[in-house]
Amino acid sequence: MADDIREIIEKYALQNAVKYRAAPQVGAVMGKLMGEHPELRSRAKEVSLLVASVLSEVARTSPEVWEKRLAEIAPELLAELGEKKEPDKGLRELEGAEGGVVMRFAPNPNGPPTIGSARGIIINSEYVKRYGGKFLLRFDDTDPVNKRPMLEAYGWYLEDSEWLGAVPDEVVIASDRLPEYYEIAEELIQRKGAYVCRCDQASFKALKDAAKPCPHRDQSPEENMALWNDMMNGKLSPGEAVLRIKTDIVNKDPALRDWAAFRIVTADHPRVGEKYRVWPLLDFESGVEDHFLGVTHIIRGKDLMDSERRQGYLYDHMGWEYPTTIHWGRIKIHQFGSFSTSALRRALEAGEYAGWDDPGMPTVRALRRRGIRAEALRKFMIELGVGETDISISMESIYAENRKIVDPEAKRRFFVKDPATLVIEGDVPKTAKVPFHPTQDLGFREIPAGSKILISGDDLKELKAGGKLRLKDLCNIEFSSLDPLRARCIGIDPQQAKDMKLRIIHWAPTDGVPVKVMRPDGVDSGIGEAGIKDDLGKVVQFERYGFVRIDSAADGEVVAYFAHR
Repeated sequence: MADDIREIIEKYALQNAVKYRAAPQVGAVMGKLMGEHPELRSRAKEVSLLVASVLSEVARTSPEVWEKRLAEIAPELLAELGEKKEPDKGLRELEGAEGGVVMRFAPNPNGPPTIGSARGIIINSEYVKRYGGKFLLRFDDTDPVNKRPMLEAYGWYLEDSEWLGAVPDEVVIASDRLPEYYEIAEELIQRKGAYVCRCDQASFKALKDAAKPCPHRDQSPEENMALWNDMMNGKLSPGEAVLRIKTDIVNKDPALRDWAAFRIVTADHPRVGEKYRVWPLLDFESGVEDHFLGVTHIIRGKDLMDSERRQGYLYDHMGWEYPTTIHWGRIKIHQFGSFSTSALRRALEAGEYAGWDDPGMPTVRALRRRGIRAEALRKFMIELGVGETDISISMESIYAENRKIVDPEAKRRFFVKDPATLVIEGDVPKTAKVPFHPTQDLGFREIPAGSKILISGDDLKELKAGGKLRLKDLCNIEFSSLDPLRARCIGIDPQQAKDMKLRIIHWAPTDGVPVKVMRPDGVDSGIGEAGIKDDLGKVVQFERYGFVRIDSAADGEVVAYFAHR
């Protein structure tokens, strides 16, 4: 087993060394190894020692030796390095797509779409728009235990896909199609491409790691059909049998040796209840569906290359042609942690979020509620393109795209966080006539003013007695006292403020409306002008604060969701 792992490490180390013409880096090799072989994560300490040993050996040789050795043991990895460089931005051309494509996005509906899901939905649908053909939304929902589907999530995917401008041409639900998978399983048994294994998990793992066949591997089709029927009719219980696809039992990669295609599950399924007790694993279901649906091109994470290799054996047994596959790297966004729906669900159940549309969630539903436009997300994802390099980005890039869209049309409104009451002496206007937008012709609103107004607690921290500033679109003032907070009006002319180089702050009327702003990092409370209530469902800009979407206005309080600065 150690020799097998050592050879895999050597391949990745050599590829890294050839790519950069330098001794391979431990972090890069460990990252690729654990990403493509997650079964090794439990043995990270042992593996790290092997990695260090292999890298030490590689570092003692020359670039010429690296390339020659890589060509001997993994020519496909060397070929990857020689492939044509992909464009920096936008979608690359698809090979063999000229006559149209059939592409799919295939989520497990155990939660709503995340930003990562949006990437898959947008890119697959965009390729179909470019080349013509069919975009499929397929729910790979055949794991009722570990990734138990949520009934609401099926609808959420449809809603979010439509919002993203990616309405599917066809929707397929795997849990509706088990009889068709059974037919393929039985055909594989007859073709001697599959067998029922009755080894317990630990015993089979020991055999697999030793590259030794399961004792049930050479059962006749008749014996396997009898055991398959026992799985189906309840004579065998969960854990007592699985149906395995025959592969190369001495394959250098243990993960590819005789993989499990079906297992017994007695837990109910949210959609079909207890109708079935034998369920396909993802590699089988997904592989079969891609053939059934005529998928021509698959975009999948490079960490799923083993899935493609496993499915290759299935396709060989059945005499099918495998779709063209494009691999892309992972996308990481600085402001969020994991995109794993299972992890997010656990955090939600632990009370870390108020719901799937909590502003701190990396879900499409959260972005929608915050006022992020679908056009901004689409443009960003398309320009990001499809490449194997892992990408680390900031949400600021998406916000920048959104800002271009919402800025020209968003009304400006006054909102003060943590308000403090300011008493102003002198001839202060009773109302202020304020434009809705500094450059666009969106009209004006009138805001009550007078001798008492509210200013932000943040601005209060920067004030000093005798200091002067301008209250936006109202008057110029000089502070006479900070406790109590008092000032006197020294003029209303904005030119006077320019000449005096006065700082300008916004304000709110004392009879304004209470506002709560739900942010990814908490809640801001304050008072806003009463007209905010008229902007329900719209994105507005709170002056000197940021863009928000007005979510509700009930019981005398406005709730807004923060979009971005």
